Amino acid sequence: MIAMRRFGVDPNSIGTVLISHLHGDHFGGLPFLLLDAQYVSARKGPLTIAGPPGLASRLHALREAMFPDSTSPHLPFRLEIVELEAEQRTVIGGLHVTPFEVRHPSGAPSFALRCEVAGRTICYSGDTEWVGALGRAAHQADLFIAETYTYDRPVPFHTAWTTLQDHLAGIGAKRVLLTHMSADMLGRDPPAGIDRAEDGMVIDF
Repeated sequence: MIAMRRFGVDPNSIGTVLISHLHGDHFGGLPFLLLDAQYVSARKGPLTIAGPPGLASRLHALREAMFPDSTSPHLPFRLEIVELEAEQRTVIGGLHVTPFEVRHPSGAPSFALRCEVAGRTICYSGDTEWVGALGRAAHQADLFIAETYTYDRPVPFHTAWTTLQDHLAGIGAKRVLLTHMSADMLGRDPPAGIDRAEDGMVIDF
């Protein structure tokens, strides 16, 4: 919430949140978003949160663990939790979302998410080591947001840049944005033609 306000993002302008997998650094901010919606931003419009099977129960447990009894008050807006199934295309908030199961243990299936809207396709890899499903998820995407945790050092359940690079020609994504980088990657300039994610970054395409 601090970063959103720093960059002038109105929380009430967000109608849909997509979750790739149920690790704290990927869905741990949701209790703060919901509390802000209820007590600070005075949200009235509906909010949809979509993610892997088990999202509803894990989110409920997380909210209660962080803020006991926070799930008891009636929300002044409609909250819808959507649990996605692998390779089933679902329409959510005007987006066509297709999840592809990847390899990153999180207590529930972990997904790469292929999103189609207004004639454009965005793929987000989530966290994963290389699997064939990732190539299918990102195939000819207009934007492929890809985890590259290390440069060439293998780390279980994560992708190194050199591994991703080996597959980019076959994926055929028009633009690639690297994210979820360790110091190993942050200390290197991105290769020519490849972008690196930055806080507050806005992409037009």
